[in-house]
Amino acid sequence: MCDYSLMAVPNRLAREGEELVAHRFPTGSLGLACPADLRRATDPPAPTRKSVWRAVVDFFNPPKSEPVPAVCIPPGARLELQDIPARLQQELGVCPVERVTFTQISAAVNSYRDAVRFGNGREVRLQELREGQRVRVLDLSVAEELDLERLREERAEFSYRLR
Repeated sequence: MCDYSLMAVPNRLAREGEELVAHRFPTGSLGLACPADLRRATDPPAPTRKSVWRAVVDFFNPPKSEPVPAVCIPPGARLELQDIPARLQQELGVCPVERVTFTQISAAVNSYRDAVRFGNGREVRLQELREGQRVRVLDLSVAEELDLERLREERAEFSYRLR
């Protein structure tokens, strides 16, 4: 859905047909964001003529920009992963553009678990994608219902291994 480290960032659910990019958020984690939100956050406001006093006030109280929201993808959603780096193509045996399924590889708390599964069964965590890599949301209707019982079992197994 959204990795644990993105819970501190405003977030929203993805929409079918939406174009997204891999973005490094202030938490240091790589997640998905809407390019329009990124442009809005990075484009400076249009310059306006200011009095000297207004310039001094603005210097000490800079305008606050809205943070870029993380776009959350439900497990099971179908995506098109674009601009796959040559290193990953060779390592995973995939093409530059691939249809993938969004998944979570673990239920462990405080760990990166968001990943994509390629048609050949190989999985890559979102953290391993390249910043700026493009993703298109193809289909959210096949998103899995969260199997809470399975997640609880995985979490209990993981906690047991840490002891």
